[in-house]
Amino acid sequence: MAPRLPAVLKQLEAIILGKPVQIRQALSCLLAQGHLLIEDLPGVGKTTLAHALARTLGLKFQRVQFTSDLLPADLTGISIFDKENQRFQFHHGPLFTQLLLADEINRASPKTQSALLEAMEEGQVTADGTTWQLPEPFFVIATQNPSHQIGTFLLPESQLDRFLMRIELGYPDIHAERAMLSGSDRRHLIETLAEAISSSDLQSSQKTVRDVHIAPALLDYVQALIAASRQPGRFMCGLSPRAALGLLHAAQAWAWLDGRDLVLPEDIQAVFLPVTQHRLVMAGSGKTAIEMVKALILETPIP
Repeated sequence: MAPRLPAVLKQLEAIILGKPVQIRQALSCLLAQGHLLIEDLPGVGKTTLAHALARTLGLKFQRVQFTSDLLPADLTGISIFDKENQRFQFHHGPLFTQLLLADEINRASPKTQSALLEAMEEGQVTADGTTWQLPEPFFVIATQNPSHQIGTFLLPESQLDRFLMRIELGYPDIHAERAMLSGSDRRHLIETLAEAISSSDLQSSQKTVRDVHIAPALLDYVQALIAASRQPGRFMCGLSPRAALGLLHAAQAWAWLDGRDLVLPEDIQAVFLPVTQHRLVMAGSGKTAIEMVKALILETPIP
């Protein structure tokens, strides 16, 4: 993928205008073999980003619109009796894909949200006593409306922890918005996108990312950041070992996207906010989670 990386970025940035950082965050999350949560207002390009990633990276794509009446079986699949063979036949649901867009995930009930847990963590689905492996790579992009909007259910902490990153797209700047208004419709442009790499190339890149070197001093830095989050009075609960591992893997992917085979402190800082902000619950300091996470970075010395 490395030689074709400029083409991948160029193609994505031609669709999602003015958001190079968010595009890199999404790619880093995918390369680190995590899952991505995008929380923002409707209409800022969350679904478009998922579509563009699938087309550019050659991934089989499925979209599920999460609603209050969506059932777990609507995701995983259902067994239907086959009269000809006199037995039940399992019919795979939309979960059996390579890139799943769980659109407006917090509009579904907690029971349906939990149906994603096994798939996101284990890469498999268990139905009627049989375990089915999901295709590889398997990447979930979930979009979420702000919790103050009508008809939303807060994701439980266990579900949030399955997402490696949470990002926001935000409104485009004035130049990007003008180019969008005067150009072609983004959905029409997506249909013209060519496959920049194959899914097998992507899998090879994911394995290469895990070989990016992390010096012992950088491990000390990560541990110091994790320990600072666990200090009494900052957050309800500090960052878990799973979060620490996710931070390392995301930093490896960020370094690899920069064309380096070793992680720098700047890589850890670049991914620290999207990896940690959704995992930390405020303890009543009066500051927002983003402000507290940024304070952790400023207060923790770089080795």
